Amino acid sequence: MKKNTWISLLAFVFISSSSPSTLALNANQLVEDSFNYVRGKASVSTVMMTIHRPDWQRKMTIRAWTRGQKESLFYIDAPPKDHGNGTLKKGREMWMYNPKVNRVIKVPPSMMSQSWMGSDFSNNDLSKSDSLLTDYTHSIIGTETDDGKNVYVIKSMPKPDAPVIWGMQRLKIREDLIWLSQEFFDEDLKPVKEMTTLEIQMLAGRLFPKVWRMRKAEEKGKYTLLNYKSLIFKSSLPDSFFTLANLRKPRR
Repeated sequence: MKKNTWISLLAFVFISSSSPSTLALNANQLVEDSFNYVRGKASVSTVMMTIHRPDWQRKMTIRAWTRGQKESLFYIDAPPKDHGNGTLKKGREMWMYNPKVNRVIKVPPSMMSQSWMGSDFSNNDLSKSDSLLTDYTHSIIGTETDDGKNVYVIKSMPKPDAPVIWGMQRLKIREDLIWLSQEFFDEDLKPVKEMTTLEIQMLAGRLFPKVWRMRKAEEKGKYTLLNYKSLIFKSSLPDSFFTLANLRKPRR
């Protein structure tokens, strides 16, 4: 029997004999690896956000910096009326800066699930909060295929007493760590909204979910797109970057 056939048989036996706890561990690792794949150790990007409604559409150009799993800085470059608005997230804390009044406001935890700049993304969504890694347990509940690759369907349930609003999340992650979709359910396990990857391209030397769409359930004519225009992964960014002083700093 050929070597590849033996390897396939051994993999099948391992998966078939794995205990639920082993599968849960694999699911947890898959979610974390996919999360880190998207963010990298640190990143700098420019993203076009399109907020679409049946009777109007609005576009914003966002410059974004991330470091690790917990730190993010967002800055609106255009349109002119929103230029200079910034958002800083460190761990579970978030601040927003409005240049028109030159004021920084700390966002309370109760507002983390609210809309960011009128979009269908919440404050947590946009910053790719690590809450999914720390506040949920994950299990693989099925498999699919996409572009010839295995896709793992993952159920994410909140840990007891976790400070989250979702009763469940359901993820679809491809074997190459591409995040295909993320569904959000309320406490009654009814669907609330879904983020879907619409376009995958090479960015920063790796396949990347270039265009994302967030759409609320039962609101087909309303959605928000995130389209990555540029992306650079870095080994790190300085500590001084993710500070309130830097949040206030004017940018051109």
